[in-house]
Amino acid sequence: MSSPLRTPTRIAVVTVSYGSAEVLGGFLASIPAAADGPVGVTVADNKPAANVRAEAEAAGARYLPQSKNSGYGGAMNAAIATLAPEIDWVLISNPDVVLHPDSVATLVSRGDSDHGIGAVGPAILTATGELYPSARSVPSLRTGIGHALFANFWVSNPWSRAYRNDQTAASSSRDAGWLSGACLLVRRTAFDAVGGFDPDFFMYFEDVDLGYRLGLANYRNVYEPKAVVTHTGAHSTGTDSAAMIRAHHDSARLFLAKKYSGALLAPVRFALTLSLGIRSAVIRHRLHD
Repeated sequence: MSSPLRTPTRIAVVTVSYGSAEVLGGFLASIPAAADGPVGVTVADNKPAANVRAEAEAAGARYLPQSKNSGYGGAMNAAIATLAPEIDWVLISNPDVVLHPDSVATLVSRGDSDHGIGAVGPAILTATGELYPSARSVPSLRTGIGHALFANFWVSNPWSRAYRNDQTAASSSRDAGWLSGACLLVRRTAFDAVGGFDPDFFMYFEDVDLGYRLGLANYRNVYEPKAVVTHTGAHSTGTDSAAMIRAHHDSARLFLAKKYSGALLAPVRFALTLSLGIRSAVIRHRLHD
């Protein structure tokens, strides 16, 4: 078992690699300018490789190889569990992210402004500079079914808009149901209080579930667009688009089944399963055309 990370700071950065050597260096290089002081950095590796270790150690980060691939949330849980108790804030991030200057400092400042804040998320830009909808509403059965059935051919449908939490005030700080796990700051005590990420979500929706449980525990999920990062793309999941689509819909179904459990809601869960299955099949068919 790894010993707890000891650092002279209250902020830690944790990322998870899965064959991520190509992008990891850029992420690690962006950290110093993003924070206003020293931070401890941990790279959890779900696919241990010498080049990933070399990138991590060259940047002064701690390398934490995993004995098995337990998914994004599972590796995050394992890494955060080894952090020293004085760590108050943990920046959870994909390795294919570049942190803009002062972004981490801005997130921490926002989080420190209210002890009720459990997580703070930055504005996330795509590789082409477009704003990604990273602060969304928690999906319901109604929005889940509507989004699944209509999103592919009726982009502006009300269910998808509700799920994406579309707002014109994208430049304003606001509360959200959940924040994208591609990059967000979590209060360590809040993360521990809700049990971290649910390991049942191997891929996708682990961030939706975390935000939902933080809300149930009376913590706020806050979007802070004064902090900005760029997410270049999901390099580690891009090799089999059909499999990723299937995994995304399976995770969506799992989340809504957990949220709406009980025998009385079985017919509605069946309708959700059917609608998600239809959407998954349609998208996968398009990919193969």
